[in-house]
Amino acid sequence: MRFIFIKFLLVCWLGLSLSGCESLKKFSLNDDSETEDKYPGWNADKFGSEAKKALEAGNYAKAIELYEALESRYPFGESSAQTQLDIAYAYFKNGDSEAAIAAADRFIKTNPRNPSVDYAYYLKGLVNYNKGIGFVDRFLPTDTSQRDPGTARDAYNNFEELIRRFPESKYVADARQRMIALRNNLAMHEVHVARYYIKRKAYVAAANRAAEVVEKYQRTPAVPFALEVLREAYAKLEMTELAQDVARVYELNYPNGPPVPEHKNATVSHQIWDFIGLEK
Repeated sequence: MRFIFIKFLLVCWLGLSLSGCESLKKFSLNDDSETEDKYPGWNADKFGSEAKKALEAGNYAKAIELYEALESRYPFGESSAQTQLDIAYAYFKNGDSEAAIAAADRFIKTNPRNPSVDYAYYLKGLVNYNKGIGFVDRFLPTDTSQRDPGTARDAYNNFEELIRRFPESKYVADARQRMIALRNNLAMHEVHVARYYIKRKAYVAAANRAAEVVEKYQRTPAVPFALEVLREAYAKLEMTELAQDVARVYELNYPNGPPVPEHKNATVSHQIWDFIGLEK
């Protein structure tokens, strides 16, 4: 009797298991055919044209969906490489920085000799250059040099790699201009750090940081501000001769003060922003 009961339970368990497998199979089949059902009869040209329309209309999420469907359905098509780039660009415009960089890296890895590979490097730089710029930054004057410089360094390295690998690329001119802005920003960030050390009475650290700006970031607008910090740090350390030497260098090169006003003092709105202290 016990054996019959155990056998009955076993049969029931097998029946339920098979039923579950069938349900999973149906779910899997439905999931795989979701794109097919959503876009019946679409060919590569249709996907490409509709994705482009969505991109131009600013419907980036829709463009991503269509480009990914195109890549999934026609992975070896003539325009498969361009589709990968389009996906990266759509991610960038949609504000998904990590996905955009990952897509650009994938394009570089799978298409190292493609004529458009220089754009993939340039796009990575653009993504990092714009990373962290939010709604407020686009409409109010903010001092980006007071923020974490990590993405700025990444962008600088991306553009530098583009110029090194593809010196004749049409994107080089724009990349160079962005590198200048990034270098100026990185230099001013170091000045902010040096000033912070002054406030904390860490005068040796402040002097080292300011001296690094003078040596490493020559010809940037941050140099006169770094000299001011360096002179103050030496004075606080009672290194009178060094402080006087720095003052003479400053007077010789900047008799009328810094040629480029500091960002926070450039306009009344910048002064208000700095007074509020939202960047600190």
